[in-house]
Formats: sequence, structure tokens, C-alpha cells
Amino acid sequence: MKRLVLIVAVIVGLAVLAAGGVTQGAPPANWLTPMTPFRVADNLYYVGSKGLSAWLITTPGGHIVIDAPLDGNLDRMKLNIETLGFKVSDVKILLNSHAHFDHTGGLARLKRDTGAIMAASEGDRPALEQGVYPGSEDQDFLKFEPVKVDRVLKDGDVVSLGGVSLTAHVTPGHSPGCTTWTLPLKVDGQVRQAMIYCSTTVAANRLAPDPQYPGIVADYRRTFARLATMKADIFLAPHPEQFDMAAKLARLNKGGPNPFVDPGELPVRVAQSRKAFEAALAKQQKKAAS
Repeated sequence: MKRLVLIVAVIVGLAVLAAGGVTQGAPPANWLTPMTPFRVADNLYYVGSKGLSAWLITTPGGHIVIDAPLDGNLDRMKLNIETLGFKVSDVKILLNSHAHFDHTGGLARLKRDTGAIMAASEGDRPALEQGVYPGSEDQDFLKFEPVKVDRVLKDGDVVSLGGVSLTAHVTPGHSPGCTTWTLPLKVDGQVRQAMIYCSTTVAANRLAPDPQYPGIVADYRRTFARLATMKADIFLAPHPEQFDMAAKLARLNKGGPNPFVDPGELPVRVAQSRKAFEAALAKQQKKAAS
């Protein structure tokens, strides 16, 4: 019971930064709060809720969805796609940032409803196909409906549809196969590099003395080092508060330069997350030694 309470507390404090508690059957309210869909730039649209991101990338040959959060969000997410003027039936490819219940809960049903191909990293494939949180398989409230992976991706693989290509960057730590996606977008006449970052928060992960999965600490550190070398003109993330979506959307609605374009945001976010990770690791190590 103590372990369950700890996991819940960490999710609240580090993962979603939301008020209130995460308990079995009761996720943070904003995870399920409807959000009006909008175009970020070019052919990339936000179709998630106020607390959980989901992305639609449209192409002449069909559409790509990245993340389908809680199953309770799926009907609204599908409505968001239709509201934007696109057909859910035209979704051909499903992708995932990481195999945690709050970003995967609707994937299985969306796959059934559309017949889309599910593509995911080898590292996250077991969790997706078993519907569990790796290392916390006994925690029922972290489970989700399993989804079969049709295409297994490795680092650097490219997913293409209708002339649009996304590159998979496997950035493990938050999950064993955490995948950051990049794609070019045309914004105000210029081609920009967009990044849909996986995550580098500690959240519910145990770092020490009983790691969530073997090698997790080394994975986080390698990922921080790698992200520090990457470029992103547009930085997007699995939770809206992780990239100040509300403030940027308010500015977008006022017109002017697209506020989602900020080449300086990625290094700042990575540095903040790295500092938080090292603090969490030190705290867990200290507690283990006491």
C-alpha cells in the first residue's frame, strides 16, 4: 500500500503538476477536460484534452496520430479530428511517445475503429502489447488496453505517409522505448523543425535502489546528453504544461508570428528536466541509504 501511495504522489508532483490527487479511477480533472482542437502550424494539429496531448498530422494519403490518451478521452478526440474537417476513418498510422497509460489508453480502440497500423519502438513494444507500466505490472490503475504493434521501430527509422516523413529518435528513461518524433513544418514561409518530445520526467519511476527497469539511470543520462545536441524550432510535449501550450495558444489567437516557434525552448526544457532528474535520483538514493 505504501508503494502505491508513493507512485501516486510522484505522478502528482512531477508528471502532471496538477492540483488534486491521482487515485485509482480518478485521474487529474484536466486530463479528461475537453479542449478545442487547433492548428499548431502547417499540417500539425492539437486534438488532445487540456491535460493530455494528442497530435494529428494530415497528409494527402491519410493521416497520422501520435498518442491517444485515456480511453475516456477517445470519443472527444475523434470529435476534435472531425471538427477540424478531417475524417477519423482516414487515420492510417498510429504512433506513440511512450507506453504509459495516460498516453496509450485509447490506442487499441482507435486502431480497431480505423484499421490503422500501429508503429512503436522495440523498447516499448512489450508494455504496449501487455497493457502495463514496466516495473509496476502489479499496479492495476496503471494498466490500459493492450494494443498490437504492427511495425517495430528502431532509432532513426522514418515513418512516411502521403509525402510527409517523421523521424523516430529513441530517447529512453521515462520509458524503455520512449520515442521523440521530429518532422519539418512550413511556418510563415520557412521550413521549421518540429519536435514532439517523449518525456524526461521521473514521474512514477523508481531510480534507486530497485530501478523501474535495468539501466534506467544510464538511459536518462544518455538521453539528456543526446537531447542537448538536438535542434527544435517548435518544441511540443505529451502534457500541455510542459511547453506552456495555454499561453502560446492565447498569443496564436491574437495573430502575429507563430508563438510555437521558439528555437531556444528545447535546451531550457532539457536543462530543467536534467536538474530535476538528478535531484530525484539523489533523494531516492538518500532514502534508500537511511
